[in-house]
Amino acid sequence: MGQDGDTRAGAALWYVAPGRAEIRPEPLPIPGPGDVLVRATHGAISRGTERLVLSGRVPASEHVRMRGPHMGGTFPFPVKYGYATVGVVEAGAAALIGRPVFALHPHQSRFVLPAEMVVPIPESVPARRAVLAANMETALNAVWDAAPGPADRIAVVGAGVVGLLVAHLCAGIPGTDVTVVDVAPERAATAAALGLAFAAPAAAAGDCDLVVHASATAAGLATAMSLAGDEATVLELSWYGETAPAVPLGGAFHSRRLTLRSSQVGQVARSRRPRWTHRRRLEAALTLLADARLDALLGPPVRFADLPAQIAAILALDAAGLCPVIDYGAG
Repeated sequence: MGQDGDTRAGAALWYVAPGRAEIRPEPLPIPGPGDVLVRATHGAISRGTERLVLSGRVPASEHVRMRGPHMGGTFPFPVKYGYATVGVVEAGAAALIGRPVFALHPHQSRFVLPAEMVVPIPESVPARRAVLAANMETALNAVWDAAPGPADRIAVVGAGVVGLLVAHLCAGIPGTDVTVVDVAPERAATAAALGLAFAAPAAAAGDCDLVVHASATAAGLATAMSLAGDEATVLELSWYGETAPAVPLGGAFHSRRLTLRSSQVGQVARSRRPRWTHRRRLEAALTLLADARLDALLGPPVRFADLPAQIAAILALDAAGLCPVIDYGAG
């Protein structure tokens, strides 16, 4: 990659202190022969992960593993973070110029990357919806880890973006009976938009063949374990940061021979790892976004320039909506 400065500078969102962020200028290198210059058009904020980053609650033990691709700075602060950016290639590799692409890159208006680190967006996927690619990749990996089968009864506890995407993928398996479980009744409308059944925890049917937990709460995990049938698997997809949730391993946990298993997107699921690369998995995730129903997961756009003033409210625990979408404008 070239070392000289490019006259077209970028700007990036930096988390600088608990509850505070600012936009900083980012000098750009001149794209080298194998690079591309990308102008961002859309982005997505990952509420769960970025809430921990904004609050400075990334555990010291995870500072290295939690580093996102092309992240700037170091935990806890200041850090340039984020991993869902859609843009248009403006310069560099000739075959990509003018094409919309997805990149696992922090929130930044323009950036330079090696061409192999951007993924062209299929024509069947609108650029705004493509910001869900990282979430869909996580969901796809989780489904591979969970290994649901036809006609399984499946519960997904936690109707956030990733939980709903997991339920969406599981519902595509013939004969499955999939229910989304959440304490927030307003999530029922989003589940319905995806063609999914919804239940409050007290009303959810148990004896499930598989339960996926994605609420990041101890109460949600207890609900997930209570819904699992004998010898079933509970796949833990939440990440709790520094929180140490209570895990109900007493009672009938052992006599029911439950399996509690973790899933994390950093590695390709073991069942696919010998054959799948990270890029192939991300390309598959983008293809899986060719479903207009998934627009129900997208929140109203927030202008990139307004993020410092709004980020604390966007990442508040009681914030409405699902996936906050960043609008970079036409600049």
